[in-house]
Amino acid sequence: MPDDASPLAPPLALSAVALTLPSAAGPVNILRGVDLTVNAGERVAVVGPSGSGKSSLIAVGAGLEEPTAGTARLFGQDLATLSEDGRARLRRGRAALVFQSFHLLPNMTAEENVATPLEIAGAKDALATARDWLGRVGLSGRLTHYPHQLSGGEQQRVALARALAARPALLFADEPTGNLDGATAASVADLMFNLVAEVGAALVMVTHDPALATRADRIVRMADGRIAS
Repeated sequence: MPDDASPLAPPLALSAVALTLPSAAGPVNILRGVDLTVNAGERVAVVGPSGSGKSSLIAVGAGLEEPTAGTARLFGQDLATLSEDGRARLRRGRAALVFQSFHLLPNMTAEENVATPLEIAGAKDALATARDWLGRVGLSGRLTHYPHQLSGGEQQRVALARALAARPALLFADEPTGNLDGATAASVADLMFNLVAEVGAALVMVTHDPALATRADRIVRMADGRIAS
């Protein structure tokens, strides 16, 4: 763990965070002075129209994108003080991400997709843990299937198992049900909230689904790169 990271600090704290990206038409202000603190175990839904900065907030908070101004702290660590590798080490086993598009490795089976990050983190029982978690998400019979052999809902279940198998303290979920039909989305949402509660993780979830957002402890509304009052 980096020296400045603290187990007592909030999992996520953004202070006056701005993000400006170049474009053919000139600089684009994506985030404009965002302040957000997410406490341990808290479930926060981030909502707002397309282009309001929701996904960029997750990217900055997870250390995937460097803010133009302000401070982003993950577990108390100022992400600006870390290299890309340092940010990856800070996330490993402590912060996980789930995306709308699943992002499974196509040449790996379901159990390999879940086990590989555990092996990278040094877990000795990675394969057994992967099988256990795939059982928790209802995929015990699909362990050796590749992503192209799985439905969208099954792929997202694999992604959830991969994200939560290390029992992280924080889960970022960017439109986790966005590519799923209504019934499948509801099932995956139930599973996500149940498993997040089981591992005691905080949740920062971007969603366009009002019903899904109301299941969070707090709803943060974004507009034009800012958090609306």
